[in-house]
Amino acid sequence: MIGLEHYLTVAAVLFVTGIFGLFLNRKNIIILLMSIELILLSVNINFVAFSSFLNDMTGQVFTLFVLTVAAAEAAIGLAILVVFFRNRGTIDVEDVNVMKG
Repeated sequence: MIGLEHYLTVAAVLFVTGIFGLFLNRKNIIILLMSIELILLSVNINFVAFSSFLNDMTGQVFTLFVLTVAAAEAAIGLAILVVFFRNRGTIDVEDVNVMKG
């Protein structure tokens, strides 16, 4: 039987993996975006697990909103990266500060 603890463990592992991706890899912006998506996915797993555990649909509805925002964030982020790559020829994080001013 899969219980609440199993879902919380999977969500914690995904969250820690996303945090490690953010802190250990500061060079590649695509990996940074994927790490943010992992963090949002772990939060969604928590919402659904607690929603199912408490027999309340609020967490599942809120998860749909978070997934919608995450999809929009990924689409806009990748579009910005494509435009930046066309203009600069690289997507290194250190070169992004050139966009200031």
